[in-house]
Amino acid sequence: MPDAHDLRYIAIEGPIGAGKTTLARRLAECLQADVLLEAPFDNPFLARFYENQRAWALSAQLSFLLQRAEQMSELRQADMFRRVRVADFMLDKDRLFAIMNLDEDELDLYQQVYTRVIDEVPRPDLVIYLQAPVPVLLKRIAVRGIPFEQGMAPEYLERLVEAYSRFFSDEAVAAFPRVLVVNAVDADFLNRDDHFTQLVDRLGSLPEGMEYFDPVSLV
Repeated sequence: MPDAHDLRYIAIEGPIGAGKTTLARRLAECLQADVLLEAPFDNPFLARFYENQRAWALSAQLSFLLQRAEQMSELRQADMFRRVRVADFMLDKDRLFAIMNLDEDELDLYQQVYTRVIDEVPRPDLVIYLQAPVPVLLKRIAVRGIPFEQGMAPEYLERLVEAYSRFFSDEAVAAFPRVLVVNAVDADFLNRDDHFTQLVDRLGSLPEGMEYFDPVSLV
């Protein structure tokens, strides 16, 4: 079982509003790690996607793919043995969103581009999956107040939550050596030091495979 500081590459995942970036920043600070964050504001098509998903899905998806390919290239070239890295995304999410949002012809084009721009990349030795239902996600999206997210349809979030659930039920155990599924409904890793400390302590005793964690139940 690893010590938390022996985990060299940690990815935090979950649907929009789950708290990925907040946790990634705090965990990186605690572990004195480098933090690797998505940059959604750098995607020029994202706001238009939320206004008209059918028209802008492929453009938004390819823009994210190229952005993540660049980030993975930088990560691959870095010395993975010198610094811990904490990311607020896993590369696998790109394909997850593509399958959900693209039609058959678009998905085929996306796959062709994917195979050309994605080289062999480091795999996280731990993925922390923040799990929360749609009503909780909608409240958090409203609180953080990003303008183009405010009109997000609950149905879209429902589909996204289902897509994540399928991935972590069917593929994640084979894809990653360790997966920690966190009940993020009432967890507050920013303002509750006890919640955060429990999580860090849990990371130091993780076996291989999938584990479940609810910090609120331990308070």
